[in-house]
Amino acid sequence: MAVNEAEETFKRLATLPGVQGIIVMNNDGIPIRTTLPQNKTALYVGLIHGLAVKTKSAIKEMDHQNDLTFIRLRSHKDEVLIAPDKEFTMIVIQKPAIQ
Repeated sequence: MAVNEAEETFKRLATLPGVQGIIVMNNDGIPIRTTLPQNKTALYVGLIHGLAVKTKSAIKEMDHQNDLTFIRLRSHKDEVLIAPDKEFTMIVIQKPAIQ
């Protein structure tokens, strides 16, 4: 994903109903852009960076020709969408849709 494309996606996602926050971090787990306060950003990045690294590794171990493209975590309170790319990872925190 190109930088301009990522910026447009960031802006579009920020306007969607239910979206509580968006974080873009680099592959070292350093936040590049966020809509959340610093303490919440640090919490999410600290937890999700490790999860994404381990999940990528597990996918590769199961099938070395496969790559991780998306992780979706859902609880009663929040839904966390994680989209890793080659240079960065986008994290979206949103209210879960009622089902």
